[in-house]
Amino acid sequence: MAKTLYDKIWDAHVVNYDQKSDMYLIYIDRHLIHEVTSPQAFDGIRVNNRTVVHPEKTMAVADHNTPTKDIATIKDAESKIQLEALGKNTSDFGIEYWPLGHANNGIVHVVGPDLGFTLPGITLVCGDSHTATHGAFGAIACGIGTSQVEHVLATQTLSMSKSKNMKIEVNGKLQQGITPKDAILHIIGIIGTAGGTGYAIEFCGDIFEQMSMEGRMTVCNMTIEAGARFGIIAPDEKTFAYLKGKPKAPKGEEWNRAVEYWKTLKSDKDAFFDKIITIDATKIKPTVTWGTSPEDVVSIDGYVPKCDSETKKRALDYMGLKEGMKITDIQIDKVFIGSCTNSRIEDMRAVAAIVKGKKIASNLEAMIVPGSYVVKNMAEEEGLDKIFMDSGFEWRNPGCSMCLAMNEDKLKPYERCASTSNRNFEGRQGPGSRTLLASPLVAAAAAVTGFVTDPRDLMN
Repeated sequence: MAKTLYDKIWDAHVVNYDQKSDMYLIYIDRHLIHEVTSPQAFDGIRVNNRTVVHPEKTMAVADHNTPTKDIATIKDAESKIQLEALGKNTSDFGIEYWPLGHANNGIVHVVGPDLGFTLPGITLVCGDSHTATHGAFGAIACGIGTSQVEHVLATQTLSMSKSKNMKIEVNGKLQQGITPKDAILHIIGIIGTAGGTGYAIEFCGDIFEQMSMEGRMTVCNMTIEAGARFGIIAPDEKTFAYLKGKPKAPKGEEWNRAVEYWKTLKSDKDAFFDKIITIDATKIKPTVTWGTSPEDVVSIDGYVPKCDSETKKRALDYMGLKEGMKITDIQIDKVFIGSCTNSRIEDMRAVAAIVKGKKIASNLEAMIVPGSYVVKNMAEEEGLDKIFMDSGFEWRNPGCSMCLAMNEDKLKPYERCASTSNRNFEGRQGPGSRTLLASPLVAAAAAVTGFVTDPRDLMN
């Protein structure tokens, strides 16, 4: 029987199936944890006199509410408590932990791929909604809740319902200045934030085959914003080249055997998909959001749309915009480049290409937050940090930073930010904050001009 990639990996990890509840018990190969969603899980382990069954399959990082400027001083009392708890919990149960400032520290969804902890064909979970990022490697990866974190720690399994299969096929070639972030925002604009609900989305077609691994991670990262729990892309030679030599990737003959297996991880030609969506890549332009949902998108040459529903009218009012306003007339107060969506070395290079030899606009502040110390060190070896600082950017230490404002990096009320993060909800970047989601190129262009700007106007 022909199978999709999702079906192949799922079937290989089924421990048990309960027909009455239609629930599966799935074996979990890799588990990532951080300081926010794990403390209560460890409390549950202790209260129930359990232990962590496979500590070697779990890896921990400090990322969500860590400072990115002065990492020696954690000012927020709750953050300090959570970080201390993560240190104690990982020590008590023998779990590998990369604390604040460690060479392997960074955002959980950047560190996993950095170290080769993320591999094709595996199941991977984390107490964070953007775990779908790891699907870029041809893995089944999803976010879970705190009680599920406890269950995985105690049993290395998880009770889950199976998703239906959706294929999103985008053929053609992305034009110059059009990025993976533009592609996924364009897709969400078409299917909406509920369009993928109940599905595992496999991204297929020319543009995903042409994309780097960094680009594929950006796309899969935002699958959750389209309502799907899983986003997945079949592994290929780019995947293997990215992973080869990573610290936690297989070595020697084990590597050769792994690659042979990984080459089988693709949907069969006649596999059934419950839903198929096809998109013309040539229609994709630099894309930004105007409202308070990732589906509120518009191309860079567009206008704030007419809002008929009360929800959209509320979004318009919250964002302080007017119907019919030209997108490039929107003034920006801050620029944030970072998050698990766009903080990899490819993103750093893209920003540097725009801002090199230029100064950021006098009316705004801008910061760049690399996704890990691996990325930070690479950027500094290439001299990108000097380009950023010469142009007026703050060059920070790794962390989730202003993406979710669980730390010191926040917007002030009514400040408008061009952000490379993944969510633009009300208050996401601070109380009263106004977020426009954008690609690193668009955000960099906005930093230079002070307005939402087509990056192609600034490219050589």
